[in-house]
Amino acid sequence: MSTTFKPPLSKTATREAVGFSYVWDEIGPHTPYGAKLKRAFKPYMPGDEDALRGHLTDMSLMSDQICADDKAVNAILNDLCELKEISLSVANSPSQVLSIPELFNIKSFLVHSRKVRGMLRETIGKVPRRYQLRDTDPLLDAMDPTGEYMDTFFVYDAFSERLAAYRAESREIERQVRRAKKEIRERLQREHRISMTPKFELSVPRANRELLELAESLPELERTSEDYMNIIFEIKANDEVFELEARQGELNGLIEEEELAVCKQLSLEIAKHAEELNANCDAIGRMDLDLAKCLYAKAHDCRAPQICDAHQIVIEEGRNLQVEDALKAQGRSYLPVSIELSDGVTAITGANMGGKTISLKMVTQCCLMTQYALYLPAKHAEIGLSNYIHVLIGDSQNVQRGLSSFGSEMEELKEMLDNAQDRSLIMIDEIASGTNPAEGFALTKSFMKYFSKKPYITVITTHFDHAASGEEVRNLQVKGLSGADFGKLARELSTANRRQRIEILGKYMDYRLIPVDTVGEVPRDALNIAKILGIYDEIIDEARGYLI
Repeated sequence: MSTTFKPPLSKTATREAVGFSYVWDEIGPHTPYGAKLKRAFKPYMPGDEDALRGHLTDMSLMSDQICADDKAVNAILNDLCELKEISLSVANSPSQVLSIPELFNIKSFLVHSRKVRGMLRETIGKVPRRYQLRDTDPLLDAMDPTGEYMDTFFVYDAFSERLAAYRAESREIERQVRRAKKEIRERLQREHRISMTPKFELSVPRANRELLELAESLPELERTSEDYMNIIFEIKANDEVFELEARQGELNGLIEEEELAVCKQLSLEIAKHAEELNANCDAIGRMDLDLAKCLYAKAHDCRAPQICDAHQIVIEEGRNLQVEDALKAQGRSYLPVSIELSDGVTAITGANMGGKTISLKMVTQCCLMTQYALYLPAKHAEIGLSNYIHVLIGDSQNVQRGLSSFGSEMEELKEMLDNAQDRSLIMIDEIASGTNPAEGFALTKSFMKYFSKKPYITVITTHFDHAASGEEVRNLQVKGLSGADFGKLARELSTANRRQRIEILGKYMDYRLIPVDTVGEVPRDALNIAKILGIYDEIIDEARGYLI
């Protein structure tokens, strides 16, 4: 039976081009469970609107009740950072005896997840189901018979009466052996005027022949080690000590067997609670990842989007976070852009410095962030989910394979056409900019007409003004320099160097989008920019003549 291929929501090139990968990489879970969930996270798709709304509602509790309280955040993060990966140990517990480090990790998980569970109840009250941790106190009690709930693990005497008895006898034998050796040491020191260490050792310099002969003659001592400077002698076990040490060896074996029996019993007890442990690992992962998302949103002034059933996009004062961070690093600010889109074609025109490409990136980044359950860098947003998101900005990676800029672009467009489906978001920056203007205009016009008949939200930036004409195309124009004070701008530019002039020009550029009803309303910023940057008047005047 054949199956229809369904492409993923977006490909890596799209996610990287619009800065979504930049944002996603910045989301930093603190547990292996959150990191695992992040790696496997699948975006919400059309039909999942209610599930996404529920997810965002749960995140709002996290954001409002926990992230607003730095003390609560730090307390929870401190415990989350202590959680180790226990899933494999839990899976092995029915058939294998877990090691001491594995048992420690599981007990530590129980101790710290118990604290997290309590803090969630204190800060949120009614904890959303996706973050609810199941009660594992019975298992913790079984692993900590002392009831202290310390973040340590040892096979305590309280686990087994036999173990306690063996260890008590072992400690008593150690005392007896030490007492016997101490008596021998004191006698030897008294009778032969030698000095031995608390470990019952006598260190004899090789050069001291008299002491060396004495040590070798004493039946209570035996040579145990040496180096180039000294020879070490220790007290030899007499019959009493020999018997005690023999019993100690037996006890060590019995203690080891009993500890193994305790570990086996604890492993089986863990196996009985595997369902609760696995459920809590999953809940910890969800809570950890969502907390990381909320902390990122708080740091970047992001807000929850409103999820629409219809395929539409409304973004009020949206920002592209990657571009914004780059501007902040330069000491510059980002001018937010508002836009409304629905099925059909929207054309954005304006000068090449006008921010058209950044607007494409901003919209696409916001839509991807929505479907990955992230808050958006916007004052307000209403987003309808898409089945397919594809952005074409500049040359694709195919240029590296030897294709021309135009050939690369056409190959990318072919992939876009093949994969697009109902509720697609198609974003194209400057179709056919790498070929001659006549054919570029024709291709742009043709693509706009084709996409206008499809159930896609399509945005195409273009410098071909007349390509955007027609009832089937909605026109937006970058406001650009239309409201700029050119006299003031010229004065600032007159004393600036080349790099400074570009920065000053960017400061005066208004990147907001305004609707344009007719092509005649489109400002021609390219000539203004060229003139301001010093292109000779005779060239500018000649160019204006061609535009009449």
